[in-house]
Amino acid sequence: MKNLLLAALCFVTTLSLASTEPIHGGKIDVNASTVNWTGKKVTGQHTGTVKIKSGELKMEDGNLSGGSFVIDMTSMACTDLPAGPGAKLVGHLSSDDFFGIANHPTANLTITNVKKDPKAGNFVVTADLTIKGITKPIEFVADVKDHAAKATISIERTQYGIKYGSGSFFDGLGDKMIYDNFDLSVNLVLQH
Repeated sequence: MKNLLLAALCFVTTLSLASTEPIHGGKIDVNASTVNWTGKKVTGQHTGTVKIKSGELKMEDGNLSGGSFVIDMTSMACTDLPAGPGAKLVGHLSSDDFFGIANHPTANLTITNVKKDPKAGNFVVTADLTIKGITKPIEFVADVKDHAAKATISIERTQYGIKYGSGSFFDGLGDKMIYDNFDLSVNLVLQH
């Protein structure tokens, strides 16, 4: 009887050690996570960063199932220009011509639906994105590995009332035209 009990205990212990733990959701590590932006115009492009203020990702059986995060718009920085011109660009992007940061200091993304692509191994994500108090649905592909989620999100700015320099609304802009879409390259790292 003693040997049978010992054998059962060894078997259960072996099963426990052999199982691999799936990635669990949790809070986003705001210091390790990054968001890079790219805005394009006829004559070139500008790049920069914004910081994540807070957020979480939800996982079920190791698969992305939901989540949300808040972007601190007041942290916007330009990375492709020297300090003076970069500050001038960020000042204009912060104004009501663009993101109106004085009245809208954060932007929010909330995942509403997730579908796993079994062939590619990534996730097709539908989310509600709020910029300048306007919420619109967006869709993008996310890769989730090693307690991190990565995605490139293309955003059509005029849907959020950002029409400055848009060829869709103004004629005769020539080389001063700014393209309607800008991109966010998002890397969210979960706290361990």
